[in-house]
Formats: sequence, structure tokens, C-alpha cells
Amino acid sequence: MLENLELLLADAGINVSDQQKQQLVNYVSLLCKWNKTYNLTAVRCPQQMLVRHILDSIVVNEHLSGERFIDAGTGPGLPGIPLAIVRPDSHFTLLDSLGKRVRFLPQVSHIEEKW
Repeated sequence: MLENLELLLADAGINVSDQQKQQLVNYVSLLCKWNKTYNLTAVRCPQQMLVRHILDSIVVNEHLSGERFIDAGTGPGLPGIPLAIVRPDSHFTLLDSLGKRVRFLPQVSHIEEKW
């Protein structure tokens, strides 16, 4: 999955560190795991998640200004988590009304501490 992400990022002209690439792949892996039980997203294939969730989220990065953002209706953390990974100096607040999605978000932050 990491190699595929690297190719997709190169094709899109997006430069991120190796650590950020690994964090994005780890996020997709965790999302896939939780998605089997909690149906967080309709996209099931990890390779499709790279395009439809990760790239679609971070492609807007160059158009953002400021350091504080709110992601209202974040679902399973999209686009907030991928953007937070590629913008580590920015602050993102993620907001959603569905409990199963909100319960997933702390899991991402716990695993990120190990990254």
C-alpha cells in the first residue's frame, strides 16, 4: 500500500515525508479494520481509500490558509486526519454527530502516538 501511495502522491505532485506517508497508510489500515465492524465509509478497498479518501483530502492543502481548522461532519476523520498528518503545525478540530464515527477518532490519535 505504501508503494501505491508514493506513486499516487508523485502523480499528484504532492510532497510529504516518509513518516507522513507511513502515518497515512497506518490511518487507512485502521480505517479498514474499523470499517468491517462499524461501517464508517462505503469505500471498502484500501487501494481505493488511498485515492478517494487520502488524496481527495490532502489535495486541498495548498489552498488552505491559517493554522486552525474545523472539520464539521468529519465522518471517520476526513479530510481532517489526512490534513493534520500533512500539516503537523496546524490544529484541527473534528466534529461529527454520529457516535460510532466519534468513537473511532480517539483510536486514530492513540495509534498515532506509536507512529
